[in-house]
Amino acid sequence: MPTVDVDRSDPDYRTWLKEAVRKVQADANRTADTHLLRFPLPEKWGIDLYLKDESTHPTGSLKHRLARSLFLYGLCNGWIRPGKPVIESSSGSTAVSEAYFASLIGVPFIAVMPATTSREKTRLIEFHGGTCHLVQDPRTVYDVSARLAAESGGHYMDQFTYAERATDWRGNNNIAESIYQQLRLERYPEPAWIVATAGTGGTSATIARYVHYMQYDTRVCVPDPENSCFFDGWLTGDAETDCATASRIEGIGRPRMEPSFVPGAIDRMMKVPDAASVAAVRALEAAIGRKAGGSTGTGLWSALKIVAEMVAEGRTGSVVTLLCDPGDRYLDKYYSDDWLASQGLDITPYARAIEEFLATGAWPS
Repeated sequence: MPTVDVDRSDPDYRTWLKEAVRKVQADANRTADTHLLRFPLPEKWGIDLYLKDESTHPTGSLKHRLARSLFLYGLCNGWIRPGKPVIESSSGSTAVSEAYFASLIGVPFIAVMPATTSREKTRLIEFHGGTCHLVQDPRTVYDVSARLAAESGGHYMDQFTYAERATDWRGNNNIAESIYQQLRLERYPEPAWIVATAGTGGTSATIARYVHYMQYDTRVCVPDPENSCFFDGWLTGDAETDCATASRIEGIGRPRMEPSFVPGAIDRMMKVPDAASVAAVRALEAAIGRKAGGSTGTGLWSALKIVAEMVAEGRTGSVVTLLCDPGDRYLDKYYSDDWLASQGLDITPYARAIEEFLATGAWPS
């Protein structure tokens, strides 16, 4: 019987692939690491609160890391091909970053997003050369993305499936390794808690896996906004948990338990009211002069509650959360009193709670 030998090697494609990978890796090499900012707390508490400022990435959000990893994963798996579009289902920020990398390597990009996505995000996607495909029902983004990929011969990136596996959680300057490196000269170099919100779940999985791998005592908390199923699915252990209403906090919260969300890796979750998230980002601006998106507020609210617990128990240490993206993308939402009124959100009691805590160290009941 003769040997059957099929050689599909393509010299032109391999030349293109090498150059595409080089360009993506060069982006990481020339981009300085993001900053670790301190949130001012009374010195007598003996607690330091930090925000990892992911808004300083070239595309302005935490999702720049994810997009870079997803593009390298897709390229090295042979899924992304010259001239063929990359399609992604996204609530905005991942699509902005993926549009940037698609432009970098010269392939078309299509973002499938809910029609409620902020206009600033769609503008940024288009600025980087991408196309926005808006859907009325957020639950259809997955099927629409897969259909567009099949019809065009392109690649559906599918961040919600591949985020946790595309990222090198053992190190290689991932977000967790970066946090610990930046803390090594601080008075509490090993944080008691790291707080990370979940959109895909990839960031919380990366941080938690790195903590376990490095044998740190740090605990990982994942706050979840309203209209998201992650908290309920984590609490009950039901992987089929879903939610019919879209999250008002862009970038986090999902209508289904995403494959990249790894419940067993994290220690704690909080269900955070949307009004509390908005109150927290406004408190952040008052404290450090920086506007941030709603997901930052969700994480900050939870981090402040953890700090309050530590104060009440007389414990010292450090807590880290994330500044996920800049607030200028949401001026018509989280910084608009008209939008809050239209959503029926009253942030007053939550703003008072933060003020009282920062003044007294006691978290209001």
